[in-house]
Amino acid sequence: MIWVVGANGMLGRELSELLSDGGQPWTGTDRNVDFTNPADLEAFGRGKSIEWVVNCAAYTAVDRAEDEPELCRRLNVDGPANLARWSQSHGAGLIHISTDYVFSGRGTRPYVEDDPIGPTGVYGQTKADGESAVRSLCDRHYILRTAWLYGAHGPNFVYTMLRLMAQRETLGVVADQKGAPTWARDLARLIVELTKTEEHPGTYHASGEGVCSWHEFAETIRDEAQQRGLLDPGRRVVVEPLTTAQYPTKATRPTWSVLSKEKLRSTFGASFPAWRESLGKFLSGPHDRPRFQF
Repeated sequence: MIWVVGANGMLGRELSELLSDGGQPWTGTDRNVDFTNPADLEAFGRGKSIEWVVNCAAYTAVDRAEDEPELCRRLNVDGPANLARWSQSHGAGLIHISTDYVFSGRGTRPYVEDDPIGPTGVYGQTKADGESAVRSLCDRHYILRTAWLYGAHGPNFVYTMLRLMAQRETLGVVADQKGAPTWARDLARLIVELTKTEEHPGTYHASGEGVCSWHEFAETIRDEAQQRGLLDPGRRVVVEPLTTAQYPTKATRPTWSVLSKEKLRSTFGASFPAWRESLGKFLSGPHDRPRFQF
């Protein structure tokens, strides 16, 4: 059985749906079980034959984390540490989701897994510390670093852009930060495959293929949405490029968030689709159109 922690979140719901569609036994928890409390984990896991724990839960409010460092640390470090201890003591494997924010964001080539980390804010530091806890406390683990995640369930950049573009004729989006958008369903598919193996534990990068800026991502969302009738194709929406300095935030955003997936390809033969391809599939279905709440 697979235990999905954070089952009501964007990634957790995608994973739960795929597991159900594939007939794989799973159970899920969210706020009903406090993963920062070891006693809660013991109580929930008692009597269940759990082979894998997948941690999709995290504190992800990057700016608010600067004002709530203790809460951020509890969710991003203490929680994963408890899951790692539980998994190790109960003979289960742990799949833990991490982020490009563990790096400085000042790179010039795709980050590889062994590159030195250098988080610049509370969120990135806690995610880096959470990785360390998982590595030290659970032998059978996969840490998956992802970036620019979007999906059908929950707020994300794609929904924000669709909502703003339906309301405005002009909007500004940062053009000097680069990364690779990642569809939550693509990441969930990889997780499902990893639950079928126990080989080559370790840290892997798992994000969409290719490179773009937030501005280019926004323009592509507009064009793809207009082609599919999600936005009025006859209405002109201008996306103006902004610099990071023109869009200040409390936490420093990475200028470079591109992750190399070569290790994932060479180890498992797994790859992610090009980000444009996945965005097109996301906007077209196969999920029901009413699930778009933007």
